[in-house]
Amino acid sequence: MKPKIFIDGSEGTTGLKIFSRFEKRDDIKVMSIDPEKRKDINERRRLINESDITFLCLPDEAARESAAMVENENVTIIDTSTAHRTAAGWCYGFPELSGQHRQDIATGKRIAVPGCHATGFIALVYPLISAGFLKQDYPLSIHSLSGYSGGGKPVIAAYENETRATEYDAPRLYALTQQHKHLPEMTKICRLQHEPLFSPVIADYFAGMVVSVPLYASAFTSRLSLRELCSFYHEYYSGAKLVFIADEERGFLPANQMAGRDDLAIYLTGNDERMVLCASFDNLGKGASGAAVQCMNIVLRCKENKGLVCGE
Repeated sequence: MKPKIFIDGSEGTTGLKIFSRFEKRDDIKVMSIDPEKRKDINERRRLINESDITFLCLPDEAARESAAMVENENVTIIDTSTAHRTAAGWCYGFPELSGQHRQDIATGKRIAVPGCHATGFIALVYPLISAGFLKQDYPLSIHSLSGYSGGGKPVIAAYENETRATEYDAPRLYALTQQHKHLPEMTKICRLQHEPLFSPVIADYFAGMVVSVPLYASAFTSRLSLRELCSFYHEYYSGAKLVFIADEERGFLPANQMAGRDDLAIYLTGNDERMVLCASFDNLGKGASGAAVQCMNIVLRCKENKGLVCGE
């Protein structure tokens, strides 16, 4: 029998993207909810417990509510919200980080999909911390430029409003109080002693992002040249289906170059003294729905990038 899939929150940006990825798949059965019953708790409870896998594409509180509805121990929950990314009992849905992460996703029943900004930061920093090249107390900083689709339907509507204010014409820095919902997972997953300084920017284009982390070479516990750092990342992510190291030199790195794709490119720029590590990907792809579908594929033991768009 085909595994039964339910998307709780199928009308949101991430839910719609996940649903669209299933249109050409004949190996799963997508369970639909009557549009008039989308907020009916009993109907949602029924569908969740009749599914094999349920995606939660909901605001945090609603995601916690739905997760609490699970009565069937065989149901796997894949949550795309922020609600459970640092919660006990939930595995972190970033299989490329380690064999343990991949195994936890394959066997777990509660999977939290990483946030978009966190995906870029963790892809760059986790390997350095794990290898011992960077100390856990190093004062890290992040610059992240993303398209407006990452803000969901209200933000998309604001940017695409013909009578919008002129401020939407320019890139906008936000999270100015250094409070952002992705910081806790960045800190916990990378095992950092301090939250990094974070400067996210939203700009007037639909999708794609570049997350960059600047580093002094002197910060490494063992001296690494830029070439040696490239070799390290190549080895770390060897065999990864949706993460690759881009070797070409670039004068510019456009934040929308990976729009429409589900993989993530790592660029290592700078020189042997000052380096800037960059992760380029689609905030709706590897930063959201693409990562969620990747986790489902691992759970179902099918081709990891099935139904996804990548450079393979």
